[in-house]
Amino acid sequence: MAQRIATGAVLIVILVVALALGGAWFSIPFMACVGLAVIEQYKALKETRVALVQWPVYLVFGLSIPILTIKLGGAAVLLPLVACACMMIVVQNLFSPKPSLSGIGFSILPLVSVVLPGMCMIGLLRAENRSAELMLEIMAFGIPLAGDTFAYFIGVIWGKHKFCEQVSPHKTTEGAIGGLFGSVLAAVIIWACFSAHGIMPFWHALLLGLLGGVTGQAGDLFASLIKRRCGIKDYGSIFPGHGGIMDRLDSVFWTAVLMYIYMTLFLP
Repeated sequence: MAQRIATGAVLIVILVVALALGGAWFSIPFMACVGLAVIEQYKALKETRVALVQWPVYLVFGLSIPILTIKLGGAAVLLPLVACACMMIVVQNLFSPKPSLSGIGFSILPLVSVVLPGMCMIGLLRAENRSAELMLEIMAFGIPLAGDTFAYFIGVIWGKHKFCEQVSPHKTTEGAIGGLFGSVLAAVIIWACFSAHGIMPFWHALLLGLLGGVTGQAGDLFASLIKRRCGIKDYGSIFPGHGGIMDRLDSVFWTAVLMYIYMTLFLP
């Protein structure tokens, strides 16, 4: 536990500094983490003994970095690239010695569950101003991480009823409810810190906290399902006491998508 807390504290300090500096100081380290997360997920999926087609995903990931950084069309360019990557994976799988739908699905999985959410996080750099960008980025990290922390401690103290036991046997309903409370609380605190800028109404923050709590827990369960299917405990060991990149960012990836959708719909 002490090692887990110490590692978490160091990661929080690094995150705060990166967010405060913004720009390349945030985007470059984050995209490096996305790349490592893709590697971790493919490494895990290899345990299924299914033939994987990886190069189209790495190609799209590599092309997304200059496209998002230089702002060469954004989503208008990236979406066709993603579609092309999916089609290339399908075609190569069709002409492989053992074509299979599992091979196609597992090959595409890191693209839709890691690369695309990573693009959404970097896409928040396109917010109308620095305050809106920073608020959404902090929410993308803060809402799921607060939810994860509350879920863990409330589950340990009061957890009795199993929650999605077939995917994650140790999670409890009490912990899940506590996690939602933590996510909403984090959203309200973040909103209060930026309220003077008039970025969003209070009820938007409440809704984002609730939805972010749900998506964060869903992302965590989805990552657990992959680990269970692949027969592994953690995606990696880069963070002592926490596992790999995917073990830390699984819920953040899903919440980043929610924040990008919010920015697109409600922030001109």
